Amino acid sequence: MDRQPSWEPATGSGIEIRWIEANGLTFEVAQAGEGEHLALCLHGFPELHYSWRHQIPLLVQKGYRVWAPNMRGYGGTDRPGDMRDYALDRLTQDVAALIDASGARTVTLIAHDWGAIVAWIFAILEIRHLERLVIMNVPHPMPAAREIRRWRQIRKSWYIFFFQLPRLPEKLLGRKDGKAVGQLFAKTASNPEQFGPEVQAVYNAAAARPGARKAMIDYYRALLRHQGAVDPGDYRVDIPTLMVWGEEDVAIDIHCTIGTEKWVSDLTLERLPGVSHWVQQDAPEQVNRVLMDWLPDA
Repeated sequence: MDRQPSWEPATGSGIEIRWIEANGLTFEVAQAGEGEHLALCLHGFPELHYSWRHQIPLLVQKGYRVWAPNMRGYGGTDRPGDMRDYALDRLTQDVAALIDASGARTVTLIAHDWGAIVAWIFAILEIRHLERLVIMNVPHPMPAAREIRRWRQIRKSWYIFFFQLPRLPEKLLGRKDGKAVGQLFAKTASNPEQFGPEVQAVYNAAAARPGARKAMIDYYRALLRHQGAVDPGDYRVDIPTLMVWGEEDVAIDIHCTIGTEKWVSDLTLERLPGVSHWVQQDAPEQVNRVLMDWLPDA
């Protein structure tokens, strides 16, 4: 594996890249702050820990110790070669092992996109105790299951089925001389200026690493082909949960938020009009205001 960091935080930012052994893998983790209360930030597809660059300083300001790992397959984190290694049982155990490695006594889990899929299941299964849960632009599994049967969501989820094909999705992500991943953000963002050339370059370089594109797409393959990897039981979440939702999401319909309170006993939903799926990068100031108000000081 290439142990070169996929992101070099600015000098004086207080953010360091460290290598953490957990669940039999080595994870590239952006770390900042100190203390007993860990804010563990999980990124999505096709992102990196870099996607939390605007939130990490705020969380440190509120007294949290922040870990933002590159999830398995991403950046400098180990990349298992078998598609089965990207099923939800393995991904949730990564989260548990990272929490254990941190030694933190209290944990708040903050997650977006694929990280949020993992975070929902992790919270439902109560694999480790969580103080609070923050979810960004991914529905709870039960409303998601309802909406995927309806055309308004099916037409947005086409890529999930496309990603089941062999090799072609990887080729698609590698087109335009390797610039397709970075351009994806700018083309689908509400505020494309947040995804300028420097930002795109970070994502493009990470996706160009050997095996990276296959690993990222294997999350989707494993999701459909190993649906029985975990048993979510009653699907309930009984900890304080914040959902932040950019309403201009090209991939997930806003109707996926409806009915979440049936499964989440203590739910706060913050809808952000005019903001895309890439919510915490697309509208960092708005997201940070929501986090500032909802999260208690650590």
